[in-house]
Amino acid sequence: MRRDDGIGILVLESLFAVYKRQNIDYLDFGTASFDLLFKFQEYSQVLLIDAIDAGLAPGELAIFDLSQMRADELPMVISSHELNLKSIFELARKFEVKAKIYVAGIQVQDVAHGEGLSLKLADRKEAIVSEISEFIDKKFVNA
Repeated sequence: MRRDDGIGILVLESLFAVYKRQNIDYLDFGTASFDLLFKFQEYSQVLLIDAIDAGLAPGELAIFDLSQMRADELPMVISSHELNLKSIFELARKFEVKAKIYVAGIQVQDVAHGEGLSLKLADRKEAIVSEISEFIDKKFVNA
């Protein structure tokens, strides 16, 4: 209900529908909670997809390895989840989560209350899905 904040779920749904792969689970943790950290323990690699505000161009995708970041380097996550990116980062380190965690952050343009993506993100959605699909093929499927 916060416009571009919904981009992560829309991208996940497209990946599941169009780019579904064997041996990869597509999980919707739209309201991320501590359950998310426990779920990480079941995997060797995880890719989180979410809206961010990192001062990039609207609709720009930034994929980074969470283990190579410092907490103060993390982009601001826009979503209203129970756990934000900084919390996930800190808790994953504290609980020594073994999974390699990647984050696919999508720069938002409009997070005002309302439905539907901004025109910029709507126009970029399929390209974002394709870019993330290529990343999955490179890091998860052909690893």
